[in-house]
Amino acid sequence: MLKKIVILGSTGSIGRRTLEIVELHAGKFTVVGLAAGANFSLLRDQVARFRPRLADTSAPLSSGQRQELESFGCRLTSMEEMVSQPDVDLVVVATGGKAGLSPTLAAIRAQKTVALANKESLVMAGEIVVAEATRNGVEILPIDSEHSAIWQCLRGEMQRVPGSLGTIAKLLLTASGGAFRDREATELARVTPEEALAHPTWEMGKKVTIDSATLMNKGLEVMEAHWLFGVPYDRIEVVLHRESIIHSMVELADGSIKAQLSLPDMRFPIQYALTYPARLPNNFPRLDLTSVGKLTFGKVDLSRYPCLRLAIDAAKQAGTFPAVLSAADEEAVNMFLGRQIGFLDIAGVVERVLEAHAAGPAPSPGQDLDVILAADQWARTKAREVASKMPAPLAYEG
Repeated sequence: MLKKIVILGSTGSIGRRTLEIVELHAGKFTVVGLAAGANFSLLRDQVARFRPRLADTSAPLSSGQRQELESFGCRLTSMEEMVSQPDVDLVVVATGGKAGLSPTLAAIRAQKTVALANKESLVMAGEIVVAEATRNGVEILPIDSEHSAIWQCLRGEMQRVPGSLGTIAKLLLTASGGAFRDREATELARVTPEEALAHPTWEMGKKVTIDSATLMNKGLEVMEAHWLFGVPYDRIEVVLHRESIIHSMVELADGSIKAQLSLPDMRFPIQYALTYPARLPNNFPRLDLTSVGKLTFGKVDLSRYPCLRLAIDAAKQAGTFPAVLSAADEEAVNMFLGRQIGFLDIAGVVERVLEAHAAGPAPSPGQDLDVILAADQWARTKAREVASKMPAPLAYEG
C-alpha cells in the first residue's frame, strides 16, 4: 500500500535526501506535494521527476515559471492547504526557521502523521505543538539524528503513568563539537563562513552547520527533546562525541544505557521516519566498528560554546524566551553568512537580544501563538539593530 507524502523544504538538504529514499523504495511512496524556498530550478526538476499534484514556493514566480510547473499537472497552493489534503498520510517538515511552524500545526490539526526535521516549531511553540498533537491523536516522528536515536532507544521503554518518567533516568545528546572544535579560541574572531560550513563529520544545510559550530543546535535539540519525550531539562545532558557514530543515548532507571549507532548519514533517520514502524533494507554505507577503532566522549566547555549556555538558560526561563532566542540566532547566522558580523558576534547578538527581552515587560507564558510570533518578529528587528552597532568583523579587515 502506497504511503502518500508531502515534503516541505524539498530542495533543502533533508528534502533532497527524503526524495532519494522515495526513489530507492519505488512502489512504497507517492509524492502528493512539494514545497520549496527560492530554488525554483531544483523544484521544477523535482516536480518533473516525481509529478506531485501540488507545489508551493516562497519565491515570486513569473507567469512563465508558473505555467512550467502547471505543465506537469501540478497546482500551486499554500503549504497549509497541501498538508491538509484528505489523502495525505505523512508530512515531512524539513523547512528551516519559523516557516515550518504554521504548516506543522496545520498538518497536526488535519490529523496527519508528522515527520519533523524543523527544530524551530518545537523551540518556539513546543507547548502548543505538543498539546495539539495530543488533542488530535497525532504522532510526531523525529528526523533529527539525535532525537531519532532517542526515539529508537525508547521503543519498549515508554510504558509509564502520566507525570512519571518510568524507566527513563536521563537523555544523553551527543555533539560533534562542530567545525572549530580543534581551533584555539583566540582564532575564532577571524574565521569565515566558508570555514564554519566545513563540518568535520556531517553534511547538512547552512543554518544547521553554523549552529553546529556554535553548539546552538545542541541547545535547540535539548528543547526539542524536552517536548518530544516529556523529560525535564535537568535530565537532559549534552556529551561531546567527536566521531558522530553514537547519535544519542538513554540512561535507564537500572543504570543501563541504550545507544543508537550508525555512520553520520541523515538518510538513516529519514528512512526510519518514512517507513516506521517497518525497517527496510537500503544501500547506504554500513558502520564498521573495527575501522572506527575507538569512540571518544567529553564534557562541553560552556565558556567555549556560549550559545549552548544561552539556549539552556532560555529554555529554563520558558515563556517567549525560546522563540526570542531562535529568532535572534536565525538572524545572526544569516548576518554571519552575509559577512555583516563575525563568528563570535553570533553569541553576542543573541545574548543582547535576550537581555533586552528580559528587561522589557514580563514575557508571556508562551501558550498564545500570536504572542510567540510577535516575540519572534521583535527579536529579529532587535537582532539587526544590535548587529548594526557592532564593529566590522575582524575576518574581513584588510
